[in-house]
Amino acid sequence: MDNNTTPNQNGDNHHKKQKNKPNLGLFLFLVISSFIIMNYFMKSSDDGKSKEITYDAFIDMLEEDKVDKVEDTGLTWKITPKTQPLEEVEFTYYTGKMNDDALLPMLREKDVEIQPYIQDTIGTLIWEIVWSLLPFILIFTVFSFMMRKMGGGGVMGVGKSKAKVYIEKETGVTFKDVAGEEEAKESLVEIVDFLHNPQKYVEIGAKLPKGALLVGPPGTGKTLLAKAVAGEAHVPFFSLAGSDFVEMFVGVGASRVRDLFEEAKRHAPCIVFIDEIDAIGKSRDSRMGGNDEREQTLNQLLAEMDGFENNQACIVLAATNRPEVLDQALLRPGRFDRRIIVERPDLKGREDILKVHAKRVKLDETVKLDEIALATSGAVGADLANMINEAAILAVKHGRAAICQKDLFDAMEVVLMGKEKKNKILSTEERKIVSYHEVGHALATALQKDSEPVQKITIVPRTSGALGYVLQTPEEEKNLMSKKEIEARLVTCMGGRAAEELVFETVTTGAAQDIQQATRLARAMVTQYGMSEKFGLMGLESRESMYLDNGTVLNCSDETAASVDAEIMRILKESYEKAKKLLEENRDCLDQIAEFLIEKETITGKEFMEIFHRIKSEDGEYHQEELIFAE
Repeated sequence: MDNNTTPNQNGDNHHKKQKNKPNLGLFLFLVISSFIIMNYFMKSSDDGKSKEITYDAFIDMLEEDKVDKVEDTGLTWKITPKTQPLEEVEFTYYTGKMNDDALLPMLREKDVEIQPYIQDTIGTLIWEIVWSLLPFILIFTVFSFMMRKMGGGGVMGVGKSKAKVYIEKETGVTFKDVAGEEEAKESLVEIVDFLHNPQKYVEIGAKLPKGALLVGPPGTGKTLLAKAVAGEAHVPFFSLAGSDFVEMFVGVGASRVRDLFEEAKRHAPCIVFIDEIDAIGKSRDSRMGGNDEREQTLNQLLAEMDGFENNQACIVLAATNRPEVLDQALLRPGRFDRRIIVERPDLKGREDILKVHAKRVKLDETVKLDEIALATSGAVGADLANMINEAAILAVKHGRAAICQKDLFDAMEVVLMGKEKKNKILSTEERKIVSYHEVGHALATALQKDSEPVQKITIVPRTSGALGYVLQTPEEEKNLMSKKEIEARLVTCMGGRAAEELVFETVTTGAAQDIQQATRLARAMVTQYGMSEKFGLMGLESRESMYLDNGTVLNCSDETAASVDAEIMRILKESYEKAKKLLEENRDCLDQIAEFLIEKETITGKEFMEIFHRIKSEDGEYHQEELIFAE
């Protein structure tokens, strides 16, 4: 035991001696530099108004009656001549003192003003000392202020940790406040149990996990889960962000890591939570040039995580949405033993999240949270919390005492599409174009079996930049998409542009977002999903940042990339031709629904399908199979 602890103690003492060296050195450098600069300016200012002369020259000036005043400074005679140069500052000479009995009679003979030397009092001496030390005091004060602004707590505290400490239930969050992430909660419940009852795990031979990494898209509740651990664990909980370690001075981040873990060991058992750990945990890559401060901080973090003893119940939690950039040494077992995936919630998860946030507000009997959950596929917990809050604001705005279902759907549109721009007035021609464009999307959807039903059509502009949109709601939650469903979605995307060309014999810029969405989908079919006849099952792209922008990188030659572009162009062209053909065959539906939309500005999916049923029935073209699908 002694052999194991002595090196660590020596290492800690060595770190304590070393960690303030960069700060003390910088301070001494500032002091010396300031002294040299001040001395230089003082000498420069004296060079122009005072000059040293010999004692003989001083006697010659007296004999020639050129001296106006003589001052005894203690060690020298300060001589003021009668004739001054044409300058604003008085010009003087000075010379050393000698034991000359004839000097005083000569001064009296020439009628020279004599100012004797007066010994300084204690107060004067103190004032001179303070005045000489004042520049250094000012420098020290400014430097200390800079360190405090950086969060270091003064000159010698620049390396102190800035972690916020929560003890027991100070966070106000428990696992009951977290919904939709049952698998992540289960892993964290085990960690809390480790902290509460470590002995039963030690008895069976299990080692306590040293760390857990929370990984997932932004807004899924990683930080909320960490706060819930603090609320459940009843142990000290140190919380800080990865950026809190990094400062402008090299070595400060490593010093803060040391201080944080020393504090954590003193409070064991405890939890250390580092949010956005990718700020200090990026892979150490010397090819593109390194960052000395960040790499030193990472190296210190790795060393500190290895320094935990098996019987020390100190667990490190970290969160990131960029796991692909983290250093492999940080991810290995023994440091972060568990990777907890915090994914986007499924249908049941979204409904549970809505129920948690709905406890804070008043709901009326019309509210059906399952319908909202179904309509918000892909939304994360932060989006759903925002929807509940926006719904409450809308209810107050309309004078209601409780939130209704319409408030929730309107809030969903506000979060996803932005607010209505009531001051943006479209011309008659533009309203007509936008109306046909949106009905083209809706009609292309209704005429295909593998598409999602229409919930709403509107031509009211939104703050997101959309002049109108079609809201589609899936009939059930899906985790997979078939090739037919993707092809149906491509045709729906092209329906707006096809309607514009069919009716107005021209096209506008309104289909820009539709084209981008269709291009991304077609590219994924070719490069990722293996749905192209030309390339088959060949994977041509790989994901780069799956939790942020979902970016991809091509893994093929330039010639293959050109062939990929040609294949994407073919798919999009076929989708456009199919959309155009569907709308040509149903031109009456297109015209009548568009006219109704121009008049109403917003119509529901039910109104849209009623008009669609009526027109198809009048034409006698509605087969029983189509009728069942449309309903």
